[in-house]
Amino acid sequence: MNDLLNEASLRELQLRGGEKILDVGSGLAQLSRAMARAAGPGSRVVGIERSSEQLAEAVRQAKAAGEDQLVELRQGDALALPVREEEWGTFDVAHTRFLLEHVPDPLQVVHAMVRAVRPGGRVILEDDNHDVMRLWPEPPGFGPLWQAYIRTYDRLGNDPYIGHRLVSLLHLAGAKPTRNTWIFFGSCAGHPAFDPLVENLIGLLKGARKICIAAGFIDESYLEDGICALRAWKQRPDAAMWLAVSWAEGIRS
Repeated sequence: MNDLLNEASLRELQLRGGEKILDVGSGLAQLSRAMARAAGPGSRVVGIERSSEQLAEAVRQAKAAGEDQLVELRQGDALALPVREEEWGTFDVAHTRFLLEHVPDPLQVVHAMVRAVRPGGRVILEDDNHDVMRLWPEPPGFGPLWQAYIRTYDRLGNDPYIGHRLVSLLHLAGAKPTRNTWIFFGSCAGHPAFDPLVENLIGLLKGARKICIAAGFIDESYLEDGICALRAWKQRPDAAMWLAVSWAEGIRS
C-alpha cells in the first residue's frame, strides 16, 4: 500500500533538498526513507512511531534495503512527541499521514508539529475522509457495511472525516494554511493496483468486525455476506474504486 501512495505523496511534498524533516506516525518508515532519498545529501529525517512492533519491522526493512542509516527512528506517542529540547523550532518540514484519524485530540498533534518547525517551516497533513470513497457498480450490501465501519471511529473517540478538517486544524494550531489538494488513491479492474486496494479494504472491514458486531452496528452474517460480495465484485471487468486522500499544507509564521 505504501508503494501505491508514496510516489504521489513525494510529488506533493515538493522537497527542495537538504531539509530537516520530522515524520510523525512513521509506521514502517517506507515513506520516511523515501523522503530522505528525495531530500538527498545534507538532509535529516526523524521518524516517530508509537508501536514497537512497527518500529522493529521498520528497522528490519531498512537494514534489508541497506538504508539503516537513512532515517533516525524514535519510539514515542504523537500526543507527546519525543523531540529533544534543542530540536524544537528547527525542522524545515513536519509531516504526518493517516495518523490524525486515529488520535482523540488531533489538534494537540498539529500544535506540536507547528512548534517543531522553524519560522517559515512547512507543516503537511495527509489523512482520510471516509465518506468520499465510492465503489461502482456498488457491491450488494456495501453501503451499510461501510457505514458500520465508519461508526467504529466514534466508539474510539476519533474522527472518520478528519480530512475535511485539515486546513482548519492548521489554522487553529497557529500555522498559515497555504495549499490543499487531493491525492487520488483509487483504481479499477485491469490495473495492477486494483487487487491490493480491494484486499486492503477487506482487511479494514475484517479488522473492525468485533467492534461492529459488539456495538450492534451490523449483523455478523450481513458482514460476512458483504465481504463475500466484495470479493465477487473484484472480479468484475467494470469494477472501479474512487478514493482520494486529503492534503493540506501550512507554514509557521
